[in-house]
Amino acid sequence: MASVAASTVTVMTDAPAVAHGHTLFDPLAEPYLASADVDIGPMFGSRGLRVRGKVFAFVGHLGDMVVKLPAARVDELDGGGGLERMVIRERVMKEWLIVPVTAAKRWEALLAEAFAFVDEITPGAPGGEPPPEPAIMGR
Repeated sequence: MASVAASTVTVMTDAPAVAHGHTLFDPLAEPYLASADVDIGPMFGSRGLRVRGKVFAFVGHLGDMVVKLPAARVDELDGGGGLERMVIRERVMKEWLIVPVTAAKRWEALLAEAFAFVDEITPGAPGGEPPPEPAIMGR
């Protein structure tokens, strides 16, 4: 299996934090990578999970998980429990949410939401077969 952790590290990247983020993210990514429609590709200087070529989640340069969700859902979650809307060079990303390592208990559910959202809006045969049901963290 390809590892999502095989990302390019840039000067502004906190490499130890990114490595730690991948220890949390990669096991959650495995079931998605079992789907023929999901692979790993570049996004914002990192590498992330893609469904039919569109990224839906990745580990950011500070080790947090970043997910693509509907703008209304990002509005709802922004500011709660350390979650925040992504901003790049003062540009607000309306559909991208940063989920910090401190909120890792929420990663699995938000990753599933991100996959479902991007799978639905991405041209092609939606999902075909969904990825295997991941085990919920903490069970």
